[in-house]
Amino acid sequence: MKKKIYIAALLIFAATAGFSQTVTKSDISFKIKNLGFNVAGTFSGLQADIRFKPNDLAGSYIEASVASNTVNSDNESRDNHLKSEDYFDVAKYPKITMKSVSFKRKGGSNYTGNFNVTIRDKTKLIEIPFTYTESGNAAQLKGSFMILRTDFGIGGKNLILSNEASVLVEAEISK
Repeated sequence: MKKKIYIAALLIFAATAGFSQTVTKSDISFKIKNLGFNVAGTFSGLQADIRFKPNDLAGSYIEASVASNTVNSDNESRDNHLKSEDYFDVAKYPKITMKSVSFKRKGGSNYTGNFNVTIRDKTKLIEIPFTYTESGNAAQLKGSFMILRTDFGIGGKNLILSNEASVLVEAEISK
């Protein structure tokens, strides 16, 4: 009897573990205008719990975070300023997070997701269009969206820095 329970538990665990998708590669980049010039940067070290199934959008979810201190704009002085209290305040707010609320299929491999995005102590619901494509034992998620930095208390009333920042997120995941 114990052997049957043990085998059943292993099968349930294997089925559940197989549903989780692991990030194998990621790229998070942003662009914002400063004094009329585009400034680009990246964040690294995406951590995510992805359970996305195109045939079960109601049962799917994505929860992801990145350490705010990984911001990199290829300028050490600017990066230190971005890590300060005026911008990301990495000492007080070590993570930027996003958590899915719902998904809709737009056609083909195109979807939109509503995500609660949290930067600093501010959370905003943002609709993010993205693609999900499968190839063999891997899949790729790719989405881009705009945020208003002042919605998250970033940069204060800076008049030379645009309020709009574009964000691109790409993740390769195992299925």
